[in-house]
Amino acid sequence: MVKAVWNGVIIAESEDTVVVEGNHYFPQDSVEHQYLKDSDTHSVCPWKGTADYYTLKAEGQQSVDAAWLYPDPKDAAMSIKDRVAFYGDVVTIEE
Repeated sequence: MVKAVWNGVIIAESEDTVVVEGNHYFPQDSVEHQYLKDSDTHSVCPWKGTADYYTLKAEGQQSVDAAWLYPDPKDAAMSIKDRVAFYGDVVTIEE
């Protein structure tokens, strides 16, 4: 079981993560969406496509753009379509 923990709160938990470039991508149904707030930030990866970001909010704290997903990835990254990943320097990933 892989967990994403931020400020003592479990943000995601799953046995079905996909690891790409050292990041665990969690299925949508394993993510506690009440802690994710849409962000206007986007980035483009040459081989994965355009990422959408989320700001984490819990316990009166926030971490801007600490999570992301690829809703419409390029063919090479289809394994992470609609899966959520978290920045490891902000969110602790427990394996």
